[in-house]
Amino acid sequence: MDQKAFDRNVLIDQEEVLRPKMVTVEIAGKKYYRTKDDPKVRTCLACSTAVEDGMSFSMMAPFPARKATYQMAELKDPKQDLFNLYPEAPMCRNCNACTEACPQGIDVRDGVWKAVFGDFKSVSEMFMDCVMCGLCTPVCIADIAPNLVALYASRAQGAHFMEKPKRLQERIGEIEQGHYTKEWDRILGMNDQELKDVCAAIK
Repeated sequence: MDQKAFDRNVLIDQEEVLRPKMVTVEIAGKKYYRTKDDPKVRTCLACSTAVEDGMSFSMMAPFPARKATYQMAELKDPKQDLFNLYPEAPMCRNCNACTEACPQGIDVRDGVWKAVFGDFKSVSEMFMDCVMCGLCTPVCIADIAPNLVALYASRAQGAHFMEKPKRLQERIGEIEQGHYTKEWDRILGMNDQELKDVCAAIK
Protein backbone atom coordinates (compact mmCIF):
# COMPACT_ATOMS: atom_id res chain seq x y z
CA MET A 1 0.00 0.00 0.00
CA ASP A 2 1.25 3.45 -0.88
CA GLN A 3 2.51 5.31 2.18
CA LYS A 4 0.50 8.34 1.12
CA ALA A 5 -2.66 6.31 1.76
CA PHE A 6 -1.94 6.23 5.47
CA ASP A 7 -3.47 8.79 7.74
CA ARG A 8 -0.51 10.77 9.04
CA ASN A 9 -2.48 11.62 12.20
CA VAL A 10 -2.53 8.00 13.36
CA LEU A 11 0.91 6.90 12.23
CA ILE A 12 3.35 6.14 15.04
CA ASP A 13 6.78 7.59 14.50
CA GLN A 14 9.34 5.24 16.04
CA GLU A 15 11.81 7.98 16.89
CA GLU A 16 9.06 9.94 18.65
CA VAL A 17 8.04 6.87 20.66
CA LEU A 18 11.60 6.19 21.80
CA ARG A 19 12.21 9.80 22.80
CA PRO A 20 12.22 10.29 26.62
CA LYS A 21 9.04 11.85 27.95
CA MET A 22 8.08 13.39 31.28
CA VAL A 23 6.06 11.00 33.40
CA THR A 24 4.92 11.19 36.98
CA VAL A 25 5.08 8.56 39.67
CA GLU A 26 1.45 8.91 40.72
CA ILE A 27 -1.43 11.33 40.57
CA ALA A 28 -0.72 12.87 43.94
CA GLY A 29 1.55 12.44 46.92
CA LYS A 30 4.82 13.53 48.42
CA LYS A 31 8.07 11.67 48.42
CA TYR A 32 11.72 11.59 49.30
CA TYR A 33 13.99 10.80 46.37
CA ARG A 34 17.60 10.53 45.30
CA THR A 35 18.88 10.61 41.77
CA LYS A 36 21.65 8.53 40.28
CA ASP A 37 25.18 9.45 41.49
CA ASP A 38 23.77 12.08 43.90
CA PRO A 39 24.02 11.22 47.62
CA LYS A 40 21.63 14.00 48.70
CA VAL A 41 18.08 12.98 49.56
CA ARG A 42 15.55 15.54 48.34
CA THR A 43 11.82 16.11 48.64
CA CYS A 44 9.26 16.68 45.92
CA LEU A 45 5.62 16.39 44.95
CA ALA A 46 5.01 13.22 42.98
CA CYS A 47 2.40 14.93 40.82
CA SER A 48 4.91 17.42 39.42
CA THR A 49 8.21 15.54 39.26
CA ALA A 50 9.52 13.61 36.27
CA VAL A 51 10.97 10.16 36.79
CA GLU A 52 14.66 9.96 35.94
CA ASP A 53 16.85 7.02 35.09
CA GLY A 54 18.36 5.61 38.27
CA MET A 55 16.01 7.53 40.61
CA SER A 56 15.09 5.85 43.88
CA PHE A 57 12.26 7.14 46.03
CA SER A 58 9.93 6.38 48.90
CA MET A 59 6.50 7.79 49.58
CA MET A 60 5.89 9.76 52.77
CA ALA A 61 2.95 8.86 54.98
CA PRO A 62 0.82 11.66 56.52
CA PHE A 63 2.56 13.21 59.52
CA PRO A 64 0.52 13.56 62.76
CA ALA A 65 1.03 17.28 63.20
CA ARG A 66 -0.88 19.03 65.98
CA LYS A 67 -3.49 21.29 64.42
CA ALA A 68 -4.95 23.95 66.69
CA THR A 69 -8.71 24.36 66.82
CA TYR A 70 -10.11 27.89 66.71
CA GLN A 71 -13.01 30.02 65.51
CA MET A 72 -11.40 32.81 63.52
CA ALA A 73 -14.30 35.24 63.97
CA GLU A 74 -14.15 34.86 67.77
CA LEU A 75 -10.45 35.73 68.14
CA LYS A 76 -9.93 39.10 69.85
CA ASP A 77 -6.20 39.53 69.25
CA PRO A 78 -5.12 37.13 66.46
CA LYS A 79 -1.45 38.09 66.56
CA GLN A 80 -1.20 37.40 70.27
CA ASP A 81 -3.46 34.38 70.00
CA LEU A 82 -0.86 32.76 67.75
CA PHE A 83 1.21 32.04 70.87
CA ASN A 84 -1.74 30.40 72.60
CA LEU A 85 -2.63 28.25 69.61
CA TYR A 86 0.91 27.45 68.48
CA PRO A 87 3.15 28.12 71.53
CA GLU A 88 6.06 26.31 69.86
CA ALA A 89 6.23 28.86 67.00
CA PRO A 90 8.82 31.17 68.65
CA MET A 91 11.02 28.16 69.50
CA CYS A 92 12.45 28.03 65.96
CA ARG A 93 16.18 27.10 66.01
CA ASN A 94 16.92 28.64 62.60
CA CYS A 95 18.24 25.33 61.26
CA ASN A 96 16.46 26.02 57.95
CA ALA A 97 15.50 22.37 57.51
CA CYS A 98 11.90 23.37 56.75
CA THR A 99 13.00 25.59 53.87
CA GLU A 100 15.24 22.85 52.51
CA ALA A 101 12.34 20.39 52.63
CA CYS A 102 9.80 22.60 50.87
CA PRO A 103 9.16 21.37 47.31
CA GLN A 104 7.61 24.73 46.41
CA GLY A 105 10.74 26.76 47.15
CA ILE A 106 9.15 28.79 49.94
CA ASP A 107 11.41 30.40 52.55
CA VAL A 108 9.54 28.61 55.32
CA ARG A 109 11.86 29.58 58.18
CA ASP A 110 11.54 33.28 57.37
CA GLY A 111 7.78 32.87 57.14
CA VAL A 112 7.59 31.37 60.63
CA TRP A 113 9.52 34.29 62.09
CA LYS A 114 7.38 36.83 60.24
CA ALA A 115 4.31 35.17 61.79
CA VAL A 116 5.90 35.31 65.24
CA PHE A 117 6.59 39.03 64.84
CA GLY A 118 3.07 39.69 63.59
CA ASP A 119 3.73 40.34 59.91
CA PHE A 120 0.76 38.25 58.80
CA LYS A 121 0.48 40.09 55.48
CA SER A 122 3.95 38.97 54.38
CA VAL A 123 3.23 35.42 55.54
CA SER A 124 0.03 35.24 53.48
CA GLU A 125 1.94 36.41 50.40
CA MET A 126 4.94 34.11 50.94
CA PHE A 127 2.79 31.01 51.34
CA MET A 128 0.53 31.55 48.33
CA ASP A 129 2.18 28.54 46.66
CA CYS A 130 1.95 26.29 49.74
CA VAL A 131 0.01 23.10 48.96
CA MET A 132 -0.06 21.91 52.59
CA CYS A 133 2.05 18.84 51.79
CA GLY A 134 3.46 19.01 55.33
CA LEU A 135 7.04 18.08 54.37
CA CYS A 136 8.29 20.97 56.51
CA THR A 137 6.80 19.51 59.70
CA PRO A 138 8.66 16.23 60.35
CA VAL A 139 12.06 17.87 59.82
CA CYS A 140 11.48 20.58 62.46
CA ILE A 141 13.53 19.96 65.60
CA ALA A 142 11.32 22.40 67.54
CA ASP A 143 8.12 20.45 66.72
CA ILE A 144 6.64 23.37 64.81
CA ALA A 145 4.16 22.74 62.01
CA PRO A 146 5.17 25.71 59.80
CA ASN A 147 2.46 25.10 57.22
CA LEU A 148 -0.24 25.27 59.91
CA VAL A 149 1.27 28.39 61.45
CA ALA A 150 1.27 30.01 58.01
CA LEU A 151 -2.29 28.88 57.36
CA TYR A 152 -3.44 30.47 60.62
CA ALA A 153 -1.60 33.72 59.85
CA SER A 154 -3.07 33.88 56.34
CA ARG A 155 -6.59 33.28 57.59
CA ALA A 156 -6.20 35.88 60.32
CA GLN A 157 -4.85 38.39 57.81
CA GLY A 158 -7.87 37.98 55.58
CA ALA A 159 -10.45 37.94 58.36
CA HIS A 160 -9.12 40.68 60.66
CA PHE A 161 -6.59 42.92 58.95
CA MET A 162 -7.52 43.30 55.29
CA GLU A 163 -9.75 46.18 54.27
CA LYS A 164 -13.13 44.88 53.21
CA PRO A 165 -14.01 45.92 49.62
CA LYS A 166 -16.89 48.42 49.83
CA ARG A 167 -18.41 47.40 46.49
CA LEU A 168 -18.39 43.74 47.50
CA GLN A 169 -20.58 44.43 50.51
CA GLU A 170 -22.93 46.47 48.35
CA ARG A 171 -23.22 43.63 45.83
CA ILE A 172 -23.90 41.09 48.59
CA GLY A 173 -26.69 43.35 49.83
CA GLU A 174 -28.17 43.56 46.34
CA ILE A 175 -28.15 39.76 46.03
CA GLU A 176 -29.83 39.35 49.42
CA GLN A 177 -32.52 41.87 48.39
CA GLY A 178 -33.29 39.82 45.28
CA HIS A 179 -32.11 42.32 42.67
CA TYR A 180 -30.82 39.52 40.42
CA THR A 181 -33.42 36.81 41.09
CA LYS A 182 -35.36 37.48 37.90
CA GLU A 183 -32.22 37.36 35.76
CA TRP A 184 -31.04 34.13 37.40
CA ASP A 185 -34.42 32.51 36.84
CA ARG A 186 -34.22 33.46 33.16
CA ILE A 187 -30.71 31.98 32.79
CA LEU A 188 -31.52 28.79 34.69
CA GLY A 189 -34.55 28.26 32.51
CA MET A 190 -32.54 28.26 29.27
CA ASN A 191 -31.65 25.12 27.34
CA ASP A 192 -28.12 24.41 26.06
CA GLN A 193 -28.60 26.11 22.71
CA GLU A 194 -30.07 29.25 24.25
CA LEU A 195 -27.12 29.46 26.65
CA LYS A 196 -24.68 29.11 23.75
CA ASP A 197 -26.46 31.87 21.85
CA VAL A 198 -26.37 34.22 24.85
CA CYS A 199 -22.65 33.55 25.45
CA ALA A 200 -21.87 34.08 21.76
CA ALA A 201 -23.69 37.40 21.81
CA ILE A 202 -21.72 38.55 24.85
CA LYS A 203 -18.40 37.74 23.15
